[in-house]
Amino acid sequence: YHGMAPLISHIYEEGMLEAVAVPQTECFQAAVLFARTEGIVPAPEPTHAIALAIREALKAKETGEETIILTALCGHGHFDLAAYDTYLRGSMVDENFDEARLQAALDTIPVVAG
Repeated sequence: YHGMAPLISHIYEEGMLEAVAVPQTECFQAAVLFARTEGIVPAPEPTHAIALAIREALKAKETGEETIILTALCGHGHFDLAAYDTYLRGSMVDENFDEARLQAALDTIPVVAG
């Protein structure tokens, strides 16, 4: 839910969570695996968490560490099938949004007094 952004930003600033950028194609790869194993087509938003859960599971498998991995799923991807089609056709492109592009985008935001 987008209204949670201030809370998420706050707990990030408090060091309670780690922010990780996940390439879009990795997210959809994880989503397809999730759909095939769990029978649920996830909405694109939680696929980032699914991808990271898979990363953590593979890391634990590699190191032999016993761990518990918990993730959440919010919503189904039935309204996002065009995005799945783009991924499955191989047309999805990962954008490299570097610091220069980020700064250029931020520079277009007007400053509001207050």
